Amino acid sequence: VLPHCAIEHLQLIADVLAKSLVLARYETVMAGMFDRIEPLAAELRARGRVNARGRVLLRQIGVVLGIQHRMVGRAETAEKPELLWDHPELERLHLHLAEEYELRERDRALDRKLDLAGRTVETLLGLVQARSSLRVEWYIVALILAELGLALYALPPLR
Repeated sequence: VLPHCAIEHLQLIADVLAKSLVLARYETVMAGMFDRIEPLAAELRARGRVNARGRVLLRQIGVVLGIQHRMVGRAETAEKPELLWDHPELERLHLHLAEEYELRERDRALDRKLDLAGRTVETLLGLVQARSSLRVEWYIVALILAELGLALYALPPLR
């Protein structure tokens, strides 16, 4: 309950609610991302390989980077609002609201999830790229053997 409803109070409440909404949105996005990554990790655990394409994994890395950029660069979910610089008397209200909506805990949890998702996708992408590189190496060996076979076939017979 606010003793009086000044514009600064409403701005502070709006800022905390907006940060809570941003965190809720990204928590939903991350839940969907984990739903897409989990089958890949299970496949890697069960079969020892992943059938994902590099482009799909790169998109997932893009999602992680985009969320991190928006959280840190635009929404500043872990930062205090600039309004507190001009109105330091609202600090207690901000702390109370931030604690009520668990902004700091949710931000840390989301940051850990982003880090885990990013590392997982990068690992899977590395495995896909290694498999692709191995395939290219086998193609090169096959071409060398084919060229060697053609060169031997073209040689005149020994007398």
